[in-house]
Amino acid sequence: MLCKTKKITLRDGRTAILRPPEKSDAAELIAYLTKACGETDFLRSYPEEWAGKTTADEEGFIENQRHSPDECTVVCQVDGRIAGDCGISRQRFIKTRHRGELGIAILKEYWNLGIGRALMEEQIENAREMGIIQLELEADDANVRGIALYEKLGFETVAILPDAVRLKDGTSFRALTMIKRL
Repeated sequence: MLCKTKKITLRDGRTAILRPPEKSDAAELIAYLTKACGETDFLRSYPEEWAGKTTADEEGFIENQRHSPDECTVVCQVDGRIAGDCGISRQRFIKTRHRGELGIAILKEYWNLGIGRALMEEQIENAREMGIIQLELEADDANVRGIALYEKLGFETVAILPDAVRLKDGTSFRALTMIKRL
């Protein structure tokens, strides 16, 4: 699904642009996601897991998403750089097509500027337009800031999966399954 483009004002007064990714963003998106995965333990991959991703792979992914009624990604651009993104994937089977999974990432230098909330609010609207009536996400129980945002936006915890994430150093997190009914 091709999402709308929108300007927002960040807490520090700068203007950011929320928009769908374009094929020309492919290399920057790979670099952004690689960096974001190294800045927090709360994303599901390590930076090295992006090493094999090529610009052509990412261009294909972006192109497929732009034409899919079941996928929607919004990037946040600040000062010409991608600062964050948020994606929705609708379940593909008839019995579960009313459900969509949400994922979000923001570079650390852009935390606490309102980008997370803006991306989430935009995607909640996009989910409604897609006909999704239940948005779902998974959050590590140690991700206090993320969980606080999700709860402010109306997500509620419906399940807890013990030992869901295990870091290289052996640390593990429980995963909270959170939903928002639209």
